[in-house]
Amino acid sequence: MKCPFCGSIHDRVLDSRSVENASAVRRRRECFGCRKRYTTLERPEEMLLMVVKADNKREPFDRKKIWNGIDRACRKRPISAETMNKIVSEIENEVMSEYIMEIPSSIIGGKILEKFWNIDLVAYIRFASVYRKFGDIDAFMKELKKLKKEHIKRQKNKKIYSHIST
Repeated sequence: MKCPFCGSIHDRVLDSRSVENASAVRRRRECFGCRKRYTTLERPEEMLLMVVKADNKREPFDRKKIWNGIDRACRKRPISAETMNKIVSEIENEVMSEYIMEIPSSIIGGKILEKFWNIDLVAYIRFASVYRKFGDIDAFMKELKKLKKEHIKRQKNKKIYSHIST
C-alpha cells in the first residue's frame, strides 16, 4: 500500500476489522518512511454490475454516485454521515445480491426513496424532486400530497398496531 503522505510502499498493519456486514476490511496502517498513520478500506473485486439508464445507456455500478445523491438530499438535515454510509452499503448489498449483470437505474432510485421514507421525509422529497424530474410546481405538489396521504396512513397504522401489541 502506498503511503498517502510520503509515497513510501513500506508499511505495517496495526489493526484490521470487518466493516459493512463483513463486505469490507478496514485496516489501520503505519508508514515505515514517515511514521504517519492512515486507514484503508479494502473491498473484494466483484463482477461488474451495469446500470441501465432511462435512455438505455449502460454504465458501471458506482457506489460513489449513490453517496453523492444521498449527500445532496441530506444537506442541512439531521442525518449523520454514518447513517448515509449505512444506506449506501445496504443498497449496494441489496443490488449485488438481487441482480447479476444489469439493473435499471429506476430500481436503485426506488431503493433510495424507500430508505429515505423511514429516515427523513424532507430528504425523501429532495431526492424525489431530482430523481423523478418534476417538470413544474403541479407535479411537485402532486408528489407532496401523495407523500402526506401515505404518511398519515402509516401513522394511523402505527397507532393501531401499538394498541394491539400492548
